[in-house]
Amino acid sequence: MKRRIKLFSCSSHPGLMRKIGDYLQLPMSEVEIFKFKNDNTFVKVHESVRQSHVYVMQTSTPPVNDGIMELLLMIDALRRASAASITVIMPYYAYCRSDKKDQPRIPIGASLVAKLLEAAGADRVITMDLHADQIQGFFNIPVDQLLAAPVVCQYVREKGLKDVVAVAPDAGSAKATGGYAKRLGIPLAIMDKRRDDNDDSARILHLIGNVEGKTCVLFDDEISTGGSLMRAAEALKENGAKRIIAAVTHAILSGDASQDIQESDIEELIVTDTLPISEHQNFKKLTILSVAHLFGEALDRIHKGESVTALF
Repeated sequence: MKRRIKLFSCSSHPGLMRKIGDYLQLPMSEVEIFKFKNDNTFVKVHESVRQSHVYVMQTSTPPVNDGIMELLLMIDALRRASAASITVIMPYYAYCRSDKKDQPRIPIGASLVAKLLEAAGADRVITMDLHADQIQGFFNIPVDQLLAAPVVCQYVREKGLKDVVAVAPDAGSAKATGGYAKRLGIPLAIMDKRRDDNDDSARILHLIGNVEGKTCVLFDDEISTGGSLMRAAEALKENGAKRIIAAVTHAILSGDASQDIQESDIEELIVTDTLPISEHQNFKKLTILSVAHLFGEALDRIHKGESVTALF
């Protein structure tokens, strides 16, 4: 059965797909990807995929738009090569923040990406910790949203922290953070964050819950510049928090985020490997947890027709 599975990686994060292959005891299949001098992308699959169940991974890392086009061309090549099915693994979903029309005359980028993947020929999508659950509804094909919570909670539990409170940095993340709090058996606090512009700046207005003398663990789905998390940490300190740890699924870490967090009140930043972490992004306070086995197990269950939800 496993002979019919083919694993491919686009250029964004081959290291993660290699780990998934190691978990499944399957090799990575070969693909050639490069750009012509006219900036057009070329994709060529170097082995037969006829009647194979193909899994191709591309996470959303800069240059994001190039990555999307590369993935679409890859799907098209696999479809034209008579693959039996094509499953896209996109750990960090492209344009995930553009999930609603909250201003006049703007697009819904997450919906457009869904339409493009379907039009190219994808049969299924596997992703992790979407910025908004409604993104699943943009698809007319199956979408499996995996959760980083089992991996993150196991790590936090093993730290043996005392007097711990799970903190949602804004109302939008309260439901997801509540899930972490339930898994860990700890209380929940919620911060009221307001974002006024189209940048990464935000203001913390209120805090719901008791954090005085507590170890606070801030949970969020992604971190870009780190500004919101650092302001949340400052607000928690002002409200008497003893220690502050942050746990985030997708580590974008743009600009000077790594240096700023290293110098902030955040004691440790826990992230997963849904995005590659470069040498200049890595820093002393950063802890990287692998979610490759979760993707590997999900892929195996999908192929066998078993439940993915049971994983969580």
